[in-house]
Amino acid sequence: MTEVPDMNPKRYLKKDPDWWRGAVIYQIYPRSFQDSNGDGVGDLLGIAQRLPYVASLGVDAVWISPFFRSPMHDFGYDVSDYCDVDPMFGSLADFDVVIETAHMLGLKVLMDLVISHSSIEHPWFKESRSSKDNPRANWYVWADAKPDGTPPNNWLSIFGGSSWQWDPTRCQYYLHNFLSDQPDMNFHEPALQDALLDVAKFWLDHGVDGFRLDTVNFYTHDKELRDNPALAPEERNPITAPAVNPYTWQNHLYDKTQPENLDFLARLRTLMNRYDAAAVGEIGEDQRGLEVLGDYTRGDKYLHMSYAFELLSDHAPTAPYIKTVMDDMEEKAPGGWACWAFSNHDVVRHISRWNISEQAARLYMTLMMCLRGSACLYQGEELGLPEAEVAFEDLQDPYGKRFWPAFKGRDGSRTPMVWEPDTLNGGFSESMRPWLPISHAHLGRTVATQEKDPLAILHHYRRAISFRHNHPALMKGEISEVKCIGTVLTFHRCLDDEELFCGFNIGDEPVTIDAPEGRWHQVGGELGSAGPLPDGKLHFGRWQPVLALKM
Repeated sequence: MTEVPDMNPKRYLKKDPDWWRGAVIYQIYPRSFQDSNGDGVGDLLGIAQRLPYVASLGVDAVWISPFFRSPMHDFGYDVSDYCDVDPMFGSLADFDVVIETAHMLGLKVLMDLVISHSSIEHPWFKESRSSKDNPRANWYVWADAKPDGTPPNNWLSIFGGSSWQWDPTRCQYYLHNFLSDQPDMNFHEPALQDALLDVAKFWLDHGVDGFRLDTVNFYTHDKELRDNPALAPEERNPITAPAVNPYTWQNHLYDKTQPENLDFLARLRTLMNRYDAAAVGEIGEDQRGLEVLGDYTRGDKYLHMSYAFELLSDHAPTAPYIKTVMDDMEEKAPGGWACWAFSNHDVVRHISRWNISEQAARLYMTLMMCLRGSACLYQGEELGLPEAEVAFEDLQDPYGKRFWPAFKGRDGSRTPMVWEPDTLNGGFSESMRPWLPISHAHLGRTVATQEKDPLAILHHYRRAISFRHNHPALMKGEISEVKCIGTVLTFHRCLDDEELFCGFNIGDEPVTIDAPEGRWHQVGGELGSAGPLPDGKLHFGRWQPVLALKM
């Protein structure tokens, strides 16, 4: 068990409705974090067992991916009961243990709330599909076929094919933006909204500190069911779906991101304000992502922060690219608040996705801790884990099975966490066959191995998180003077009397640039920051930061 370092409890226990602003959030994928009962699947008591390790990283909160009752056609993102725990993960009492343990350790708990769609096995959907005039008939998105029997329009599913599924009982189509087993709810129905707010209240009363809102811009659809226009090949931007999926061929003007969405988010925010809770929304939008981020997070009426996709893409974040993203944030989302991430359970781990060295991974972590916004780390990222290779016969992800081998699915980022070397399944489970195989490439990078190595990337993550917390300007300050000089990205972070200069050489060659004007004191030496600032010049080594505090 990892020993938790000394922490200032006042920083954690102080009642602060803005605790989320600049927070560092650690994502836990329950199936793959820790198995406590030997069945090969991670569970809630396993999470509670490992929370001291998470707290030792210095993060502010955990985001726990879904653990609701579910037939697991999409591994918990297809919910059949919003107010109970799937027996696979334990019980409500086990979740109470997670909440209590996290709070004792000073960690907030965000749970993944999946309400744009439910499982086909949810009682609400079973009733809705039973007839056209039952009390919940309008709780899902139903539409008549065209005269020739084809679907109502050209909308496509992210998981491939039409987003409409024929139902022989109602003799209508229902909408599913994801699997056909995940019917979309009809947010134009007030009673459905009320029921979902009751779900949120149930968990807030249970002690959660907020939500990660899955596919938050998919809640409402165009009432007129208008066709989406096509995109020219050069306009396609495969962020929410791989390029091999024709979903990326449409401009999704009508199947998501409708203005009525904000009305529901305002109602949800009003509820959360009573609990000082916060929400980070996942906005899946290829063409207008930052604009929607701004609309959804500006001010204090809707979301607190938005999970941004710009650094989750296949585009390696060069200095010019990051400057473009920061400039776009300023232009398209002024006043908005992003939650940056490099990896998660839906994308290839960034070590492999960008094909980068560990030295580069350290610099990117330092950079993330200096960007304006909140930050989300994905389990195992702090160990420098690459994407795991999963054979087709071991594949679990329906997405991967559909598009194999051009797209191998998401299982490579979901393999179990590795805790100890020379133990069965790296300490994840005592089962002879975990739900996904342990990656042999990961077994040399376990938590226990890196704890003993002062040069391991795990410790760099701890130092970078601590550096962020020690500088309020990095947590909640403004960003300004964003510049790109070749491979070097520089910007300033300011809050009250604190101003930090942040420079990053995102490249393999040393670089010398002009130093900023004024008197500066070098900080961040523990993160590899270059030495004292020479008169008039800054000298960057390869993949090296320069961090300085204005005197």
